[in-house]
Amino acid sequence: MTDTIIATRESRLALWQAHHVRDLLQQRFGLQVQLLGMTTRGDQILDRALSKVGGKGLFVKELEAALEDGRAHLAVHSLKDVPMDLPPGFVLAAVLEREDPRDAWVSNRYASLAELPQGAVVGTSSLRRVVQLLAVRPDLQIEPLRGNLDTRLRKLDEGGFDAIVLAAAGLMRLGLAQRIRARFEPAQMIPAAGQGALGIEVREDATELRAQLAQMVHLPTLLAVEAERAVSRGLGGSCSMPLAAHAVWADGQLVLDAALGDVNTLTRPLLQTRVAAAPADVAAARALGGQAVAALHAQGAASYLPTA
Repeated sequence: MTDTIIATRESRLALWQAHHVRDLLQQRFGLQVQLLGMTTRGDQILDRALSKVGGKGLFVKELEAALEDGRAHLAVHSLKDVPMDLPPGFVLAAVLEREDPRDAWVSNRYASLAELPQGAVVGTSSLRRVVQLLAVRPDLQIEPLRGNLDTRLRKLDEGGFDAIVLAAAGLMRLGLAQRIRARFEPAQMIPAAGQGALGIEVREDATELRAQLAQMVHLPTLLAVEAERAVSRGLGGSCSMPLAAHAVWADGQLVLDAALGDVNTLTRPLLQTRVAAAPADVAAARALGGQAVAALHAQGAASYLPTA
């Protein structure tokens, strides 16, 4: 039996995610699984915002190259890092059950956003987080924060920031939940599309592997993230756009919240919408996302979007 090879970034969080999928594949299908660690362009460029150098796709291109030339059979991604449209020849074969999708408040001195003094320095490189923080606290000084999770925590501990905002899921997966002082409820800060979910990418022609991975799909998570990603796709979303989309199941319905900020005027009032339906398949989930896009356009989203 030939080994199944997982292409993965070499950050501690990416390796945790790859090991998690390896263990699932070994337990469920008896596969022999090896990891192929790689450093991506997104990992190498730390002095500039992702939105300025090509977006989150920089975290997946090298992994896709390994799939294409046969060095690896699958790649494990944080779904929020995966571009809305994959290159021809690649597919998302599985979306696993979601971890906590919320954003986490991390600070050594202040227990919450409300406790911060006027003009405090908060670290995040996410435009989505920036516009939502400024909507509540326009006095804050928000500074860019790049690097892997350990690097970001170190920069906080060295005193560069009064607080930083990170995805709760990554902290929890690495056993760092004790660093979380508070979690933002989605009503306070809407998460990114796909946040907290893992996606498994393979070549489209890997039919046998795709059939196995299809058995690992968590349907409620899949439908939720498809609705969210449809919002981003419909608005041309990327990390250069302050866009949030988060769907949650409640009483048999998928409730989708979305918010859009203006990249040129970060303090401009956010456009927000909520839509709901009971999608039974991916097409219906994407249609729900399309409803949110239409609602945002009805509020004037066109004037918020970057000009080509």
